[in-house]
Amino acid sequence: MTEAERRAAVFFRARGRCEYCGCPAGFSSSDFAVEHIFPRSHFGFSDALENLALSCQGCNNRKFTAVAATDPVTGELVPLFHPRKDLWEEHFTWSDDALLLLPKTAIARATTARLQLNRPGVINVRRGLIALGEHPLTEILAESAERKE
Repeated sequence: MTEAERRAAVFFRARGRCEYCGCPAGFSSSDFAVEHIFPRSHFGFSDALENLALSCQGCNNRKFTAVAATDPVTGELVPLFHPRKDLWEEHFTWSDDALLLLPKTAIARATTARLQLNRPGVINVRRGLIALGEHPLTEILAESAERKE
């Protein structure tokens, strides 16, 4: 598979949204990255599709080569959310106004803190998406349901 084919496959599977914060690529001023969930530079993991996720630059830059982070509640080191293995709805939910991702687990708390999933720019994008009827909640839940099948 060529790099372009791999990128297209990851983009399609993610429905064009960051697999961490849920923001759509079409509303970003920067190109999205195809990131290695487990970095090949540190762990020897491959470019296989199972190890790749679509990520906005904000999440990608904050995750960098991390695979774990400290849970701010317990102080324990826990794995970051893994888009291929973890089910979104088991770890996250939305605030009543759908602007904030709320963590439900230690993995989600650590991921939210490390990637700053509720950073001001992302909240502003979510506000605009709500106004346009394009909020990521709809597609994230659809993807999770498909993965369960």
